Amino acid sequence: MSATRTEQRSTATSATGQPDLLPAAADCMKKLALVESEKASEDMRRRSEAEAEKKAEMERLLKPSGLSEEEKIELAKRVITRAVNNGLTETLVYRFPNNLTTDHGRAINQQETGWEQTLTGLPKEIYQLWSDHLRPRGYRIRFQIIDFPGGMPGDIGITLSWV
Repeated sequence: MSATRTEQRSTATSATGQPDLLPAAADCMKKLALVESEKASEDMRRRSEAEAEKKAEMERLLKPSGLSEEEKIELAKRVITRAVNNGLTETLVYRFPNNLTTDHGRAINQQETGWEQTLTGLPKEIYQLWSDHLRPRGYRIRFQIIDFPGGMPGDIGITLSWV
């Protein structure tokens, strides 16, 4: 029983009685629809995973870092030392989404008095570290919107400087 592949395939015939070697246009459209459906399903799965990751990251950023004051100071010292060794007078120390502020960055963008009251989570912790330990030593801090996707305020950057 040695049947070849050609013999195993169903042999449709064309109107001329010849074996039909080309798929029907309707079959092509069905296959195309199936491929597109699979792509859409994969895209939806990826989006769902990305949303779940983003939600988990936001939850993490809203919680305290868990570092002691000494650990925070040591981390700040390492960041500053590395920047100074690279010849810098300022460095971007943190970037975060604007929804970690209570007003989505509006007060920061408008440079309103009391903007720091809108901070939550890790950005608030960084501001407090600066206020308690770095400000008295002459360091300056700047919070600013660093991108505007679609013309709207996006991420906020925290820059520490020492000049």
